[in-house]
Amino acid sequence: MVPHLTTALTGPLLELEKHFLDNATAIERWMRSQWQEHMPPFYGSTDLRNSGFKLAPVDLNLFPGGFNNLNDAFLPLCVQAAQAAVERICVGARSILLVPENHTRNQFYLQNVAKLVSILRFTGLEVRLGSLLPDITAPTVVELPNGSSLTLEPLVRHGGRLGVEGFDPCAVLLNNDLSAGTPALLQDLHDQWVIPPVHAGWHTRRKSNHAAAYDRVTADFCAEIGIDPWRINPAFDTCTGLDFHARTGEQELADKVATMLDGIRAKYKEYGVSDEPFVVVKADAGTYGMGVMTVKDAAELIGLNRKQRNKMSVVKEGLEVHDVIIQEGVHTFETLNGAVAEPVVYMMDHYVVGGFYRVHTQRGRDENLNAPGMHFEPLAFEAPCSLPDCNQEPDAAPNRFYAYGVVARLALLAASVEIEETAPAVAVEA
Repeated sequence: MVPHLTTALTGPLLELEKHFLDNATAIERWMRSQWQEHMPPFYGSTDLRNSGFKLAPVDLNLFPGGFNNLNDAFLPLCVQAAQAAVERICVGARSILLVPENHTRNQFYLQNVAKLVSILRFTGLEVRLGSLLPDITAPTVVELPNGSSLTLEPLVRHGGRLGVEGFDPCAVLLNNDLSAGTPALLQDLHDQWVIPPVHAGWHTRRKSNHAAAYDRVTADFCAEIGIDPWRINPAFDTCTGLDFHARTGEQELADKVATMLDGIRAKYKEYGVSDEPFVVVKADAGTYGMGVMTVKDAAELIGLNRKQRNKMSVVKEGLEVHDVIIQEGVHTFETLNGAVAEPVVYMMDHYVVGGFYRVHTQRGRDENLNAPGMHFEPLAFEAPCSLPDCNQEPDAAPNRFYAYGVVARLALLAASVEIEETAPAVAVEA
């Protein structure tokens, strides 16, 4: 099942997807050359928005937590991609330590961990789970709804290596976004691969760095295949030094939002789009859809009420927000039974391994669908993202998913560039 796509364009439907199909050979050749220059992240997921006239990523997660939502038919793709990722790190790897989030009561997240463990074991790795929770002082069995279980174990540090009792793994795989900072146990693990690297965690990562890298990646890509980068790239700006409670920086933020809205209106006029432009203001660091606000008029940012200020001022782990990214809003014109939907694409190494639709019955097409506490229905992709069919219409599942896969891989490439550019300098011994 694929959500229905409507568009505000008066011109041809799905022209962008057709351009991707017509240039698939050039696209794949360009992608291959890029991955020869950059090391892909071990895994990642990106939220896309499809408005017909524009298909763009709005978020990229380097610690994806929804592997349980993927189509089981694509499990072989996951295993092959994981195998490639492991071989890239250590050809002779025999074991890996997976460090999950501290969501021991979130059954959906734990099912994701179980699926990830299963994928890794199919690659021939011994997998153990090491928990950062201080109350995990002995092996602890967590039961899952499907009758299976996970065993969480306390982490053990030996010099520059991390493991659990009786287990010294070749590598440490983080499925924890380190929003609260890097625990001492994970610092200075010089004798082991840590993937993703700890500086990719949200304690140091900034969405604006990713957006800047994506800017450059898409400029090169679009020059290669002859399209306007705006078709796949949301404009962005930043505003720093904010204090939502004290209203510090409120006017500067409003002025920047007004400038961006004017720019979007100009592009909408160029492409004959009659829809109302909007921007999304969100914390420059953080995840889980926290610290996010949709704005259609800059005046909305002057004199925010207490509820709005509270919402914008704190994100995961209670961290205060002082820096935000202002991102061009991308409508989603995909609907399923009247509910808005957006695709989420999952990748391992540089391969697309599947995805699902986030479907929200209580949100509009210009709103954030990743809303904490709200219900969403995962709808797994029915076809892989790597096999377009030129004999079918651009809107056929293989072709729509191919377009998703292209844009998602561009976001992943940008993440690779971002990780390289933000890596801390290595001290050189005299």
